[in-house]
Amino acid sequence: MKEVVCAALNVYLLILLARAILSFFPVRPGTGLATFTHVLAQLTEPVIAPVRRIIPPAGMFDLSFLVVFIGIEVLLRALNCPAGIIP
Repeated sequence: MKEVVCAALNVYLLILLARAILSFFPVRPGTGLATFTHVLAQLTEPVIAPVRRIIPPAGMFDLSFLVVFIGIEVLLRALNCPAGIIP
């Protein structure tokens, strides 16, 4: 069971990372990349939105993403999961 949770958290970290990287590039509506970006947003927004309500953006930087990312990394370490994105 722990392995499944660890794997799911690592996959979610990859999804968060993909969304963060794609947020730096302009995306035209109607393209395949726009669809992919929308799916990533739908997968990550339920976790990021509550954190964003507590920690507002600092200028143009959305720190809620960083808080969620670090929180998942801490959770992975607490569960003693094998090294994932950040060994």
